Amino acid sequence: MKVLNKVFCKNLDLQLKNKKVLVTGSTAGIGYAIAEAMATEGATVILNGRNEDTLLKSLEKIKNETGFIASGFAGDLSKEDQVEKLVIAHGDIDILINNLGIFEPVAFEDISDDDWLHMFNVNVLSGIRLCRKYIPYMKKADWGRIIFISSESGLQIPAEMIHYGMTKSAQISIARGLAESLAGTNITVNSILPGPTKSRGVVDFVNDLAKQAEQSFEEFEEDFFRHVRPTSLIKRFATPEEVASLVVYIASPLASATTGASLRVDGGVVKSAF
Repeated sequence: MKVLNKVFCKNLDLQLKNKKVLVTGSTAGIGYAIAEAMATEGATVILNGRNEDTLLKSLEKIKNETGFIASGFAGDLSKEDQVEKLVIAHGDIDILINNLGIFEPVAFEDISDDDWLHMFNVNVLSGIRLCRKYIPYMKKADWGRIIFISSESGLQIPAEMIHYGMTKSAQISIARGLAESLAGTNITVNSILPGPTKSRGVVDFVNDLAKQAEQSFEEFEEDFFRHVRPTSLIKRFATPEEVASLVVYIASPLASATTGASLRVDGGVVKSAF
């Protein structure tokens, strides 16, 4: 996929050179893939992760893989004081990718109030706070891109993690509402809805379940798409790079007529043409 991305980028200038991009939760998985693709396009990228050592390794990796030097912010952006520190350090963002998120399969009866609040704070309020801080700058510049990395789980709420699905539905609503509030400007707001994706958290989770079932990853994947996500049309986990390709285009000036949309890169899991 990285080879395909490079060929694509060689033939189509996405006009992202020198655009300043913040990708939250970007030391691995979908977030890292977005950051890497943005850097390849010549954007000035800011990576974010909670652990400083992990962040430094990701910064070194992106330098080695793209030839570009990214900057980083180590901090938990579900905490308001960390958002304040981030804005002081990086106060002039052109493109905000709200990718920070957690998931946890738990039976509904076992989800405590604290669990609901924690899930909402990390997945939803972190992005709200960042939008509140960065929209004034985008308005002043009369240009900006805000993208929420939601999920097909925001449309098809998974019974095994209802609290997660709730947060993904909320992101879709917030993105649409913000787009409405910014009508007539050159700031667009969209949500991207990945389906089951081979991110680091998913791989670790699947490997644990596969081990318990005495299966290989491939065997578990086949069984998962036969019984748990049977509506998938690709019958496999998407790669983070496949998600990143759509995100980078939507963040570009070329996508200026796309706003207020929830765009699926779900492998056809959502059984709808709309």
